[in-house]
Amino acid sequence: MKPRAAPADEVADDDWYEPPTSEQDETIQHSLFGEILDWMLAPLLLLWPMSIAITYLVAKGIANQPFDHALEDNVTMLVQQFKQTDGAQAGPAPGQGKSARDMLRGDDVDAVYYLVLDQQGRYVTGDRDLPPPQDAERYRSGMVLFRNDNVHGTPVRVAFSYIDTPDAAADAGDDGRALVQVAETLEKRAQLANEIIKGVILPQFIILPIILALVWFALARGLSPLAQLQERIRARPPDDLSPIDSGQVPEEITPLVGSLNDMLSRLSLSIDMQKRFIADAAHQMKTPLAGMRMQSELALRQTDQDEIHRSLLQLAKSSEAATRLVNQLLALARAENQPQAGTAFEAIELSELARAVVHDWVQASFAHQIDLGFEQPAHPVMISGNSMMLRELLGNLIDNALRYTPLGGSVTVRVRATPDMAILEVEDTGPGIPQAERAHVFERFYRILGSNVDGSGLGLAIVREIAQQHGADVDIFNNPRAQTPKWPGTLLRLSIALLPPEAPHEDDITYG
Repeated sequence: MKPRAAPADEVADDDWYEPPTSEQDETIQHSLFGEILDWMLAPLLLLWPMSIAITYLVAKGIANQPFDHALEDNVTMLVQQFKQTDGAQAGPAPGQGKSARDMLRGDDVDAVYYLVLDQQGRYVTGDRDLPPPQDAERYRSGMVLFRNDNVHGTPVRVAFSYIDTPDAAADAGDDGRALVQVAETLEKRAQLANEIIKGVILPQFIILPIILALVWFALARGLSPLAQLQERIRARPPDDLSPIDSGQVPEEITPLVGSLNDMLSRLSLSIDMQKRFIADAAHQMKTPLAGMRMQSELALRQTDQDEIHRSLLQLAKSSEAATRLVNQLLALARAENQPQAGTAFEAIELSELARAVVHDWVQASFAHQIDLGFEQPAHPVMISGNSMMLRELLGNLIDNALRYTPLGGSVTVRVRATPDMAILEVEDTGPGIPQAERAHVFERFYRILGSNVDGSGLGLAIVREIAQQHGADVDIFNNPRAQTPKWPGTLLRLSIALLPPEAPHEDDITYG
């Protein structure tokens, strides 16, 4: 005699419980057209001020070149006029100072300054307020050089040159270099730079709106295939789940259309399965409902109390079969619509859950006169799953075993573990399942011919669906403990991955 399942505490009922879901965050819809437009126009509008600044710097450089050449010519002219003629002085030749001044002062826009210093650094002619260059020793003689400076707080551009006077330097005992420099304010340069900027920027104000209009038109034209695809999908009949022709869409949208076609294919398959399920369910419901109607009509026509009693018994059996069929249909629908792995799973101690389920079926085993036993390991077997669905799975396995095991037979529920798998087994001493039928018994409404057992053919379909939800495998074997070849028995084995040892906490464990 196998050990009987020990009485267990009252098990929590199996009412469907759905935890309250948190309010979903409000999604913000983004426009693809606006997104592309932003990414195109934002850099353009950011680079435009930068281009203006760079253009202004370039314009200033361009404007400086002709005026620097003019300054260089003025310095050259002064060098020629005031160059030492006899090696004794660095001043201008008689009568030349006034003419040089008149030539340099002839600018009506900018103020022009000039200064000539002899080799001793003494003033010769020009404007005394024009400062000499700093670090004179680092400048080479005979070259016209440029610098920026200030005169009376006004920015000026200065051209200057050092003149070698070796004979005078030998007599005076100094470095023998005179200084000639000419400076002018920057008004003409600024005006020219502004004119260049205007010539560049004003056309941009005309071109930029045209660019924006062209970008807008190009985006609208480029995204028009999406609108056409949308119209084609909207024009479809509600029951048209045929694939979308990917040859009529741009290459960039082809992967999206391919994914949509895959989804339509899966949806079509799912709808076909639901239609077959509804048709099969309606067909299966006809038999018990027709039997109930026939028995009730027969009972109404009977006058003999014994015949009425027999009709009521048959009516009760038909009602029980219809109730069981409806319950299994609901269980299968619930299993098929369970969340996928992870969202509704928790840590479960499998042996305690199996022990609780076996306890619920003890009275049914007494009614069938079958010895129902349970073998539990000495250590916990932890898995991740949905306890309600696993109870439904094991309940269907036990129900099948009790129905197909003859009177006086035995059914054993066993929980054990390998290094990485939890094993749940239900074995019986019934007629067994032929090898050729094992691939079909998990199909909906499939029943083995000649079994002579009332049933709906949904029990193992529910088992398979729940096992797939948990990533588990279900296998069918002959019972290795069967007594005779005539009754080879059946061993149904569920293999499910164990939880890592560190995963569960004691407070989180569910025992079913």
